[in-house]
Amino acid sequence: MLRPRVPVNPLPTGLVAPLSRPTTTVSVEPMACNHDHTPAPVQAAPLTQVPAVRLPPTGLVTVVAGGAGLVLIVGTVLVSMLLAVAISAASVAVCAVVLRSLLNGQHKHR
Repeated sequence: MLRPRVPVNPLPTGLVAPLSRPTTTVSVEPMACNHDHTPAPVQAAPLTQVPAVRLPPTGLVTVVAGGAGLVLIVGTVLVSMLLAVAISAASVAVCAVVLRSLLNGQHKHR
């Protein structure tokens, strides 16, 4: 009566394969009728061409220079952030050493 449907997994090739194969098969014999059961012809979708981007040589040089500049700016920002973290870690380590020596010095004087 009610049967669960098996989910399908679309493959990158466009083929659709079920996730699990059914273990039993039921053959159904077609009933005799007076209808034509040939599939209707499928009309192909018209191909639409995406307009190509064409750059003159100066535009290409501008795009390449802009990309290189962006990479340099982002790299500079990331390196400066890494340097700021390293300097902060070093200063925290120096403070920890100084506090440790001060606390050890107080324990020895008592």
